[in-house]
Amino acid sequence: MKQAHYYIDRRKFLKLSSAFAGGMFLSSFNLIGKGKNIRVGLVTDSHYADAEAKGTRYYRESLDKMSEFIEVMNDEKVDFIMHLGDFKDQDLNQREEDTLKFLRDIESVYAQFNGPRYHCLGNHDVDSIRKQQFLDHIENTGIAKDKSYYSFDQKGMHFIVLDANYHEDGRDHFYKDGVDWTNTNIPEAELEWLKADLESNSLPTIVFCHHPLFEYFHGKSQMHVNNYQRVKDILEESGKVMAVFQGHVHEERFERQKGIHYVTQLAMVDGSGLENSSFSILEIDKKGINLLGFKKASGHKMKRAKHSKNL
Repeated sequence: MKQAHYYIDRRKFLKLSSAFAGGMFLSSFNLIGKGKNIRVGLVTDSHYADAEAKGTRYYRESLDKMSEFIEVMNDEKVDFIMHLGDFKDQDLNQREEDTLKFLRDIESVYAQFNGPRYHCLGNHDVDSIRKQQFLDHIENTGIAKDKSYYSFDQKGMHFIVLDANYHEDGRDHFYKDGVDWTNTNIPEAELEWLKADLESNSLPTIVFCHHPLFEYFHGKSQMHVNNYQRVKDILEESGKVMAVFQGHVHEERFERQKGIHYVTQLAMVDGSGLENSSFSILEIDKKGINLLGFKKASGHKMKRAKHSKNL
């Protein structure tokens, strides 16, 4: 890919963003130390598989789209990259060995990023392989292989990754067993961990999760986590959470609820050709938080809630 391709897209975004209404521009967050800033590469729903296209999903093309994403993120020198789930998919045969190959292939491209890389678990990541098989074949930099939800710090910011691929009783999802993909849950053990994690740090926080943590219906289908309200209560009570970034829905939505921004991202897999890819850079500095959209993705600027603690 020639660099000019994505620079044109970025310049186009910056030109369009200058026309945003005044209310969309940032107030000061005073988040991090002088001279520091954080840039995070975000991508979601690549759904890679060596499978024929179906509807809007061009499964095979996600290898090239991911390669372009990595090239851009390396050139932009972002601090780390985060995939928001449904990293890979399966073909019609749904064989474990084939699905693991799809996972290895897309992870080998993702691993070409020159820095830390992370994943959220999506429902398609536990389709014909189990959760631990997925974790064994990817890297979350500095995170133990048995952890599907975890946290880490970067340049004075705290980042939390959640996993909603559970039954209500805390058992892992495995879709070959016939799991209802709309029945997703954050189990008690994870809720307790989340509350303790937020209480143990004093840093402003960003949360990542594949499934929406606010009410979200697509037609008659429930897209949000069953017990999203309990999660929201914990995030709101902490006073430390600036924003939550999610995938799953293959749509963009920007919500602000009780001082927290909830953002869903477009899917990389949808549409044929590199021009139909979608990814973003999340920028955070002492002036505020900004989402730069590449290709089909939109940009968005977020203002701080005046009552938020420690921001």
